Amino acid sequence: MMTVDAVITGSHVIFQNQMVDKNIVIDEGKIVGLTNDIPSCDLKIKGDGLVSLAGIIDPHIHYGVYSPIDEAAITESKVAAIGGVTTMMRMLRLHGSYKKNLDSHLVASSKTHYVDYTIHASILHKDQINEMEFCKDKGITSFKIYMNLGEEVSHVYMDMQPGDRSLREDRVEMTTDMIEKIVAKAASLNCPVLVHAEDYQMCSCGIQTAKEKKMDGLAAWSQSRPVESEVKSITTISQIARKYGCIIYFVHIGSNAAIDAISKEKKNGTKIHVETCPHYLTLSYESQKGYLAKVMPPIRSSKDVESVWQEIQGGMMDTIGTDHVANRLKLKLGGETVWNALAGFPGMGTMLPILLSEGVNKGRINLQQLSNMTSLNTARIFGMYPKKGIIQKGSDADIVLVDLKKEGKVSAQTIDGFSDYNVYEGWKLKGWPVKTIVRGSIVAEDFKIIAKPGYGKFVSRS
Repeated sequence: MMTVDAVITGSHVIFQNQMVDKNIVIDEGKIVGLTNDIPSCDLKIKGDGLVSLAGIIDPHIHYGVYSPIDEAAITESKVAAIGGVTTMMRMLRLHGSYKKNLDSHLVASSKTHYVDYTIHASILHKDQINEMEFCKDKGITSFKIYMNLGEEVSHVYMDMQPGDRSLREDRVEMTTDMIEKIVAKAASLNCPVLVHAEDYQMCSCGIQTAKEKKMDGLAAWSQSRPVESEVKSITTISQIARKYGCIIYFVHIGSNAAIDAISKEKKNGTKIHVETCPHYLTLSYESQKGYLAKVMPPIRSSKDVESVWQEIQGGMMDTIGTDHVANRLKLKLGGETVWNALAGFPGMGTMLPILLSEGVNKGRINLQQLSNMTSLNTARIFGMYPKKGIIQKGSDADIVLVDLKKEGKVSAQTIDGFSDYNVYEGWKLKGWPVKTIVRGSIVAEDFKIIAKPGYGKFVSRS
């Protein structure tokens, strides 16, 4: 009788469209069976009363911007493991050439992650368009466009070079001509394009007007980057994508107007996937004081929050990503007004508990929908399925065990990443991950890391 590495016993296992009570048999990092028996094993993982979900894949994370990747991968993959995220997808904004600079990032990453990871390559300068094929050959098969960068709002922080702690500032001019060239190239490589859809001219004008009127606060921030700027960008990029037959993935969609525009473009025949974020499901400018929840695109009204939940229930949203930014409070609140505050905040450690507490436990979504949106769909869209994204025979044993009844308060200290604050600080949530398993090994248990840095592997995608 063969002895397998591990068996998860007694949990409710979530499949694509159903929940079953089976034991999950794991050997050599893979799921080798689902059974009512308990085969001979080296490790029995008790799942009684818990739910087994496919490990969370976060498609949208910024780390390596405010601390170099060799440090950021340690702090942020720790956050990932504690939060039930088994695969991290880094939005890499590289200064200069991918051919010259990518390898140092890959080497540094290989020694420092607790969980598996992969990369989206941001194309920010025209010279990088010719390097997209090089990226694809390295297993990076998705590219990011920032339509929000240009003219008066062209400033962006790039990723630091490994071992270098100095902030790397740059200016990006994302012209329509450049967008078209990126989309054409991506289509020829059969790769999807991720799009930050805000029109930089409209945002620049809106910010200028709001400042002249001495407006402040998150409502002013939302008004200065109006939903019409999202709609304009969505329309523009969709027309270009149709021309070349390119698949578009809209990141961080959180307004009713943007959703309507996407729906219209889908009917026009554009191939579109849609991502939303936990903050668009929980935060509004009416409900938030201070500047912590400043983000691009802005959090919108409480009506928009309800709209996004309705679209999730209706199947309009494909994925949920965090747009996690590993920054610090001192830098975040770098001034007296919303205009001086940094955009973006950490969210990876709270994604799953927020979705369990505000979604599943409040009857807004079921566990199958949650698993599809946080794992299966992401794996399919970005070329990782069936290796990742599903609990089935032959797939990687990436599993998160959650306790739907567990209650706890959000604390930046408990999540313990690079960031020293959390927009959800003090929120009481019901439903938390209690064990995170990557390729058959427990990497985190009850907010504690068990794995060693370097256990996480780069996921090369096709």
